[in-house]
Amino acid sequence: MTAPHIVDPARVLGNLLSDASPDMMRSLLQTMINALLSADADAVCGAEWGQPSADRVAQRNGYRHRPLDTRAGTIDVAVPKLRSGTYFPEWLLERRKRAESALITVIADCYLAGVSTRRMDKLVKTLGIDGLSKSQVSRMAADLDEAVAAFRHRPLDEAGPFTFVAADALTMKVREGGRVINAVCLVATGVNGDGHREVLGLQVATSETKSAWNTFLADLVARGLAGVRLVTSDAHAGLVEAIAANLPGAVWQRCRTHYAANLMAVTPKALWPVVKSMLHSVYDQPDAASVHAQFDRLLDYTSDKLPAVADHLEAARDDLLAFTTFPKDVWTQIWSNNPAERLNKEIRRRTDAVGIFPNRDAIIRLVGAVLAEQTDEWAEGRRYLGLEILARCRLTPVPNTGIEEVTEPYALTA
Repeated sequence: MTAPHIVDPARVLGNLLSDASPDMMRSLLQTMINALLSADADAVCGAEWGQPSADRVAQRNGYRHRPLDTRAGTIDVAVPKLRSGTYFPEWLLERRKRAESALITVIADCYLAGVSTRRMDKLVKTLGIDGLSKSQVSRMAADLDEAVAAFRHRPLDEAGPFTFVAADALTMKVREGGRVINAVCLVATGVNGDGHREVLGLQVATSETKSAWNTFLADLVARGLAGVRLVTSDAHAGLVEAIAANLPGAVWQRCRTHYAANLMAVTPKALWPVVKSMLHSVYDQPDAASVHAQFDRLLDYTSDKLPAVADHLEAARDDLLAFTTFPKDVWTQIWSNNPAERLNKEIRRRTDAVGIFPNRDAIIRLVGAVLAEQTDEWAEGRRYLGLEILARCRLTPVPNTGIEEVTEPYALTA
């Protein structure tokens, strides 16, 4: 027999407070949610539990229990069952988010393909998917693939111009031809015309070559990427050449974080703390003239004692200080790939659960779902850059491109 759903909230809360239970909030939340579910199921049945009524259209038939993750912890949700028909509280137990669905599908793919390990078995059971059949996995994958494909191939022209773009690559392990190889995910993000960040594209390639980056950036341009003033990335030769070939109106900003690692490799270990401190002081200056003056002092210091370091700095100067062309308000957002690295950490958090992907489609499915969700969150959050500062950035002359921006300033909106 099912239990009635009528509860006295004041009595429940009073008992929990008097017992001083550390799980008070979780227990209270569980009680209230289960009471709401029971009342909702009664509405579907046409009458309250245990009450005869001519309007009744279905009978209750026990419960099925499902865990629900909340900020107060995981609670046990008792979903009422009906003798005829079905009841599912979509208002509470929403369909899994794209990234979580993708993670489940990819792990299930690995499991069913016979590449599971002891760790994969544990993950499968933790996710509650040990009963999934191949047909169920295929149906889930088809739905996800359709959503991810729509995201990856969406037009970009309406959201532009994309004043600032960042590009990066992540290495993944994938099983191909009976062996495990490395594949790279090429990812680009940008700041759109409304000042929000969004993921522009994702592509999986065999390696990070000029050809791969050319194909990737050409696809972005074909989909409407335009108005790019600056691209931030590491100094991978293929990427830098592809930027010049596909985005001729943009300057390249060499990521200061990646460059510090490159400079450290040519600096004697004993002197690296001093060189590092002086390099950081370049970025602490209040204006562009001071930045260049401090960089000159760094060159003077290293030219006699560390000629190889001085040559390295001189060769990288223009690309490393490209950010100074733009207003100081945006320097921290454009002089490194650190914002992209935070996105990479979120991707890694999901992909580490898989380890070795069964195929490239699985990489696109999971990483694409993560990127789509992140873009949604950025769109709903605060602007990354204000419209006024974006307008000033677009009116800033960019050297060495032969292109002068004449776009009218954005109209300010709330």
